[in-house]
Amino acid sequence: MSESKQLDHVFQIIMKKMIETGQAPHFTEIATEMGVPMEEGRLAVHELFSPGFPAWLFPNTDYIGSFPPFSNLPTQYRITVDGQQKWTAQ
Repeated sequence: MSESKQLDHVFQIIMKKMIETGQAPHFTEIATEMGVPMEEGRLAVHELFSPGFPAWLFPNTDYIGSFPPFSNLPTQYRITVDGQQKWTAQ
């Protein structure tokens, strides 16, 4: 898989999980979904979250903090869709 296709796949996995659950996936979930070793999944997440990408990981961790337009941390910007409120915005 080319590097850009792999990063697109990581992006899609994260976005899908955020929409479905309101929570960002851990890199182990991403690696499983991609069918790659855990370390490769972790590195792919860090590569996606490189400078210039409008999202961030919690400092010094592998945890997704924000993934536009969603925040994985509770904020005052609550999103409600069809009566469900399981998301917060950046």
